[in-house]
Amino acid sequence: MNSQTRRDFLKASVTASAALAAGPKAWSGCCYAARTESAGEVPHIPGSKMKLGLVTYLWGQDWDLPTLIANCKKTGFKGVELRVDHAHKVSPKLTADQRKGVKKQFTKSKIILVGMGCNWAFHDTDPAKLAANIEGAKAYVKLSRDCGGSGVKVKPNALPKGVSVAKTCEQIGNALNVVGKYAAGYKQEIRVEVHGGGTSELPVMKQIFDHVTEPNVGVCWNCNSQDLNGKGLQYNFNLVKKRFGRTVHTREFNIGDYPYQELIDLFVAMDYKGWILLEARTKPKDRIAAMIEQREVFEKMVKNAQAKLPS
Repeated sequence: MNSQTRRDFLKASVTASAALAAGPKAWSGCCYAARTESAGEVPHIPGSKMKLGLVTYLWGQDWDLPTLIANCKKTGFKGVELRVDHAHKVSPKLTADQRKGVKKQFTKSKIILVGMGCNWAFHDTDPAKLAANIEGAKAYVKLSRDCGGSGVKVKPNALPKGVSVAKTCEQIGNALNVVGKYAAGYKQEIRVEVHGGGTSELPVMKQIFDHVTEPNVGVCWNCNSQDLNGKGLQYNFNLVKKRFGRTVHTREFNIGDYPYQELIDLFVAMDYKGWILLEARTKPKDRIAAMIEQREVFEKMVKNAQAKLPS
């Protein structure tokens, strides 16, 4: 190799190494920045990285962990969020060895433990209760990390009477920063479900997140009827779009009058790369068949949304 060729080779190697160091994924909230396709590589289609998973409420609430994992595999669900106090019995009471056992079951099965679904909330005016909720959330952060999960779902749950909305939003936002900073030490995300009286309104959720500074704290869209209030779904979606976390909660895609196709259109258009988690509310006789049906409806909606993308 002559000196000129060697210099060119070294220059190319340095450039390639720098690109690898930067990595294809640039973290920005929940989503990753778009990457440039290499020659001959199949072009990325927006929405193709979204994954369908299950929240154990209600369809999985009475399945033990092996049954839950097996049923997700049977139905094509790729992951699961474990709601607290269900038959899977994954809780902070587990010993270190038991937590390793839970992690091993998920790893072996290829089903992803998305994280823990908790009821810790940060609106209470009693400082002792607020502190207890913060500590409770921290315990589940550690549990999720130990079991192989990536985050914990929490919620604001009300706007207390006699307290201004602005003050409550600030309190919730500050508490989320405390929990988020703790969770960052365990490489966990805090997923704030749009939930509760008053706090289900998207302008209120935005007001809460105006106080949230920790980047690993994100909004968990929850498919409430309030999403359609005011100026409508797209407007409310855009209010919190930049703060989405890596999980979304839905109900059954083909039951009721919620505009799920329009919602999926919005997620595909922004190239959302997180989890769409089914939190079912019906009680079908055959839950396995129902899960398969929901997966098929979801996949069809994603394809419909992708077909609408500009060419």
